[in-house]
Amino acid sequence: MKNIIEDFKVEELKNPKFIKAGLVSYKQNGIAKTWEVVEAHDSVAVLIYHKEHKSFILVQQFRPAVYMGNKNGLTVELCAGIVDKNLSLAEIASEEITEECGYLAPLNKIERITEVNSAVGFAGSKQTIFYVEVDESMHVSDGGGIDNELIEVVKIPVNEVKEFIYNEKIAKTTGLLFALMWWIDKYQK
Repeated sequence: MKNIIEDFKVEELKNPKFIKAGLVSYKQNGIAKTWEVVEAHDSVAVLIYHKEHKSFILVQQFRPAVYMGNKNGLTVELCAGIVDKNLSLAEIASEEITEECGYLAPLNKIERITEVNSAVGFAGSKQTIFYVEVDESMHVSDGGGIDNELIEVVKIPVNEVKEFIYNEKIAKTTGLLFALMWWIDKYQK
C-alpha cells in the first residue's frame, strides 16, 4: 500500500463526530481520583476465512494514532466497522464484509464468536467479533471501503498465520490476534 503522509499534526479536538473525551472524577475506597476517558462507538469485527484459498482475508489501512507511535501508521486488522446504524450486529458485519473486502456473505453464515471490551485504559467500548467462511462465488467486488476510506485487502495463508501473529514488524490489533488464536484452537486441533 502506498503510504505517503504529509503535514501530520495533533491539535485539540473540537466538535468530534465519533468520540467524546472527558475527565471522570470519582472516589475509590475513599480516595478521590480522576481519569481521562473517551466515549466511542461500539463496533463489530469479522474474521473472514476463504475456503478455496485456505487463507484469511484481512484489511490494511492507515491509522493516525498508530502513526504517532511508529511513523508508518499501517495496520493489519479484521474487517470491522462502528455500530452506528439501526441494524443488527450481524447485519452491520455483513455490510462491512462487502464494503471492505468485497464478499457478499449470507447472514446465516456469519457466526458470533464473542464480545470484548477494547481500549479499556481510556475507552471501554465493546467490539463484537464474528467469523465467516467465504468462497469465490461470494466475491462481488474488490472491496477497499467506501467514501474516502483507503483499505487494502490482505490475504494471509493459513500456513503462514502463526508467523504473522508473532511478527512484531506488522502493527496488528488485539482483536485480530484473539480471532486468529480462536480459529487455530477450534480448527487446528
